[in-house]
Amino acid sequence: MSPPRATVRLQLHKDFTLSDARDRVPYFARLGVSHLYLSPITRARAGSQHGYDVVDHAQVNPELGGEAALRELAATARTAGLGLIVDIVPNHMATSTDNPWWHSILEHGRASPHAEWFDIAWDGVDKELQGKVLAPFLGKPYGEALAAGDITLRHDAAAGRFELDVHGTPYPLNADSLRTHGPRDAGGLADFDPATEAGRERLHALLECQHYRLAWWRAAPEEINWRRFFEISDLIGVRVDRPDVFDAVHAMTLRFYEEGLIDGVRVDHVDGLSDPIGYCGRLRAALAERVARRPESLRAHEPYLVIEKILADDETLDDRWQVDGTTGYDFMSQAGAVLHDPAGEQTLTDLWDRLSGDPRPFSAVANEARDLMLLRHFPAERLAAARALHRVARLDLRTRDWGESAILRVLWDLLSVFPVYRIYADERGWHHMDRVRFEHAATQAHARIRLDRDGDDGPLLQLMSGWLGGEPPENFPPEECLARREAIRRFQQLTPPLTAKSLEDTAFYRYGRLLSRNEVGADPALFSMAPDVFHRRCAARGRHFPDAMVATATHDHKRGEDTRARLAALSEVSALWSDTVMDWMNRHVPATYSGAGTVSPHPADVYMLLQTLVGAWPLTLRPDDAAGLRAFGDRVSAWQQKSLREAKLRTSWVVPDATYETACEDVLRKLLEPAQEPDAPALELAAFAARIAPAGIVNSLSQTLLRMTVPGVPDLYQGTEFWDFSLVDPDNRTPVDYDARMAALDASDAADPDALLANWRDGRIKQAIVRGALRARHDHADIFARGGYVPLPILGPRGAHVLAFVRCVEDRCVFVLAPRLCGQALRTEAGDDPSAAPTALPRIDSDFWDTTAVVLPHRYAGVMLRDALSGRERRVGADSILPLGEALADFPVALLIPD
Repeated sequence: MSPPRATVRLQLHKDFTLSDARDRVPYFARLGVSHLYLSPITRARAGSQHGYDVVDHAQVNPELGGEAALRELAATARTAGLGLIVDIVPNHMATSTDNPWWHSILEHGRASPHAEWFDIAWDGVDKELQGKVLAPFLGKPYGEALAAGDITLRHDAAAGRFELDVHGTPYPLNADSLRTHGPRDAGGLADFDPATEAGRERLHALLECQHYRLAWWRAAPEEINWRRFFEISDLIGVRVDRPDVFDAVHAMTLRFYEEGLIDGVRVDHVDGLSDPIGYCGRLRAALAERVARRPESLRAHEPYLVIEKILADDETLDDRWQVDGTTGYDFMSQAGAVLHDPAGEQTLTDLWDRLSGDPRPFSAVANEARDLMLLRHFPAERLAAARALHRVARLDLRTRDWGESAILRVLWDLLSVFPVYRIYADERGWHHMDRVRFEHAATQAHARIRLDRDGDDGPLLQLMSGWLGGEPPENFPPEECLARREAIRRFQQLTPPLTAKSLEDTAFYRYGRLLSRNEVGADPALFSMAPDVFHRRCAARGRHFPDAMVATATHDHKRGEDTRARLAALSEVSALWSDTVMDWMNRHVPATYSGAGTVSPHPADVYMLLQTLVGAWPLTLRPDDAAGLRAFGDRVSAWQQKSLREAKLRTSWVVPDATYETACEDVLRKLLEPAQEPDAPALELAAFAARIAPAGIVNSLSQTLLRMTVPGVPDLYQGTEFWDFSLVDPDNRTPVDYDARMAALDASDAADPDALLANWRDGRIKQAIVRGALRARHDHADIFARGGYVPLPILGPRGAHVLAFVRCVEDRCVFVLAPRLCGQALRTEAGDDPSAAPTALPRIDSDFWDTTAVVLPHRYAGVMLRDALSGRERRVGADSILPLGEALADFPVALLIPD
């Protein structure tokens, strides 16, 4: 069962449980996947929709059905020939009193057996937090919360104990504090009533004796003394580098692997760990050690291990990683970029510059966002890293005079320009690529430092480069070695959340040249990718990580894969789009935003809204459908609020501007008013969306086929075998209609390509391509698992409009043809009614290809090939040439296999 042939990612929660997944096993088996890839199954916070807020690693979440339901799912899956992969969360847990480890910390402090299991700075410089943890969970400043009665003392008669009630959440009290400052019995609770001054004083005195300090949530960025997940104070970092913690976190998962219930794991947020590479090695060894004890039928295969890891465009995993690869964000970016027309870049850049009033490149926007994160969101983490570096400085007489303030200053410059999520220095210092990336950042930081004419921090930057891995810590005395390792750890655990929050959750919402490139794992500055570069990346994956996941949709994506594919089509009609947008802005949008005090949306925000409306417009939504427009508007409204607040420019989550958000909402609702006049905004939006929709569909089908055929394990995000025009979560996690998909699968068995094309809006054509490609992967498993990847030569004038390659094992091959930039080549059969959707098909006119042909290996001259997608046959010419007009006469994509 390992490695997987193909996976389907399922998001489990109380409304889609393990039993619900079991009921869908027959569908997934018929579709052709080999493994169900499950979101975290460990017990999470009650009501969790994602499972990443783990409270107990030793228990299958009861809301999902518990261990019994997991065993039933595994048994049903095995019977159908499927396996299971589970998502695990070793980096963090929920700061919930339902979490027994965290509860123990709150009750016993440093005396808790779990005191060192979380990444807590028990001995920080803040005297008020010595031996305590900050609990920044109050809705208002502590004094106000106390006076308002948000914190009360109560007695749990059933348990026979006193506890705090904080906004309905019970907090434990340490026994010593109750003996010295608490009531003697339940009758004494009145003495602690916060409604009276005396009661508040007594309650405050009791609170001061706890192992935690309750605080306002806004205190967390500056005051927190434990590592968070990103900037989320509801999630605390786990020290999984400790052997005892590693064993406790993984015991259940390893047991399930040994028993044969699961076949592998996906590790969430591996970059958050102190030593990701070492961790992966330990996990690989722990899994491998259990292979011999698995059921006999499963012992022949190695455990499957992939990591959630964001790679920069020029970044790869090096030879130290003992994993099968990443979860596929890198491919998602590459597949999207290769479908964008580079000829449209300048026009769209000019349009963005004009509307935003900000001509800076994306890199400048991203650096500005980093500075904001450093200032507002990660000051405590930045200070902790600086103090670790200052300790290193103090251990050497030659560097002891460098103060903490200077180190903070230089650290800021370095973090502000750091080019990747993290590097992986250890006691041996930098690896080769770590050195390249750090020195690149240091060069940029030095350029910033040189702008300061009243100081010279250059020498300190050079010293810090050595402290952070340029000099191997193991070369120094024990105390200094430990100090350097701690500084490296602090730095390397800060860059991932800083980068993620700066890019994905800030800059992506500030820079809107073309939103299809603002995706997790992508770089908006990289507008497009040349076919030869795409081919090289795929071939490299086949050589180094042939079992890495390849994905085009995830539970974290900003826009559905088909939304992005349609937006990519705008790059092919950039001039038309630019003119249309300016026309809409003039006729349908309020007066231009002019700064503070206005209530008109900024043109940049309106432009991103227009892209979203056109990109996500439902295929069957008519501009006069009031209920449909309202439902679509509700989805876009949720996206818009999140977009505006994440940008942190004119409103934010911390300080929301209701007036501005209402103005933006008003524009959205005006644009989606049911069409009554011929120039109604909804009519024009619908018409433009319909105009580019077929081109978007061709992009979607190419993207789908590429995912199914390039080196790697294709991952299908739940439900995306139909069209996926979703937006950012929670829109991308809505319920999936599997009954409709099963019915469509039944119907498609008897459907020919012409029927599927004629009804392309229902999504069955995409499902047919998924199923056809998965069948081919099953029938030719060795070719897709270990076959080479070689681009095919193309002759003729349209060679730039197709991605053609061959996968081979020895003398057995399959051929893949995926068009690109063909929006102007589609047959259109629009009627005279301007309000009606055009009847254009996502089929490329054969005349477009002219004499363009793909050249196959000579041994295939005259051979009959069968298209695994359409079922049609194609004969290769005697000269081993296959004209594209013939090969793509049915579907716009082809997967050709010799009969």
